[in-house]
Amino acid sequence: MDYVNLGQSGLKISRLCLGCMSFGESARGMHPWTLDEKTSRPLIKQAVEAGINFFDTANAYSDGSSEEITGRALKEYCRRDEVVIATKLFIPWREAPNTGGLSRKAVFHAVDDSLQRLGTDYIDLYQIHRWDHATPVEETMEALHDLVKLGKVRYLGASSMFAWQFAKAQYTASQHGWTRFISMQNHLNLLNREEEREMLPLCRDQGVGVIPWSPLARGRLTRDWDAATERSANDFFGDYLYAATAEADRRVVEVVADIARERDLPRAQVALAWVLQHADVTAPIIGVTREHHLSDALAALEVALSEEEVSRLEAPYIPHAVVGFQ
Repeated sequence: MDYVNLGQSGLKISRLCLGCMSFGESARGMHPWTLDEKTSRPLIKQAVEAGINFFDTANAYSDGSSEEITGRALKEYCRRDEVVIATKLFIPWREAPNTGGLSRKAVFHAVDDSLQRLGTDYIDLYQIHRWDHATPVEETMEALHDLVKLGKVRYLGASSMFAWQFAKAQYTASQHGWTRFISMQNHLNLLNREEEREMLPLCRDQGVGVIPWSPLARGRLTRDWDAATERSANDFFGDYLYAATAEADRRVVEVVADIARERDLPRAQVALAWVLQHADVTAPIIGVTREHHLSDALAALEVALSEEEVSRLEAPYIPHAVVGFQ
């Protein structure tokens, strides 16, 4: 496993991040396909043994049970000083005022809840899950900075938002001498490349690490277009992300299948190799529910796509509407 610095920080992370949204009690969340603790632990152990040291979850995943499962497993399988634990806040955890968002009150409450569920004294990378239109950015950035100064958080990151919003947050932090974000967790894969227009150039210019979510487009790049899985049958967010561009996306999926067949590789390795070779990507976040999902992701680290193959993969792409973070 190779390790790289996250952005301009000194934080060393593996070239793959294990996304832990797949782990959680299904009865406590919106995803019926999540894995319980008994089924999750072997996959987390497999990742640790493969050299992955970077694990991403969120307080919203399976009503917090993802953090609980991830925290307990990592405590058993690795040393705390060697692992990078990332989690997120913003999505409301209850239907009541102040139980979500990025106000100072919500930020301080959310971090303590996450620390308790993870069973740790600090969070390595604390990320805002989305932009909060109802809270002044100054309030949010100062509250996050205070968490760093209190020792509850080591580094700060952000996730899916418009480039102007991210630039505003970074400028606000710099203006006041507060802690800036070192990473951007955004949506990037062969079916959605809109981040190449503004966000990725901004991150490149500012030295911000890029850790994309859904590098395999929630599995759509790994199988025939019309093939269904238990997850896809209940993946309403996935439909929201991709339904409007189905015909164009189908053509991309077919090219992935062609190259995989020519190279005698699983499609997942081809699609993930494209993300890994992207000049602006630091470490994609992979989701796994089976052992071979992780094996394919690890093998993709060794796949080198030619310029001709990259061109073929990118050629069918058409512009997509911005979805996922308005």
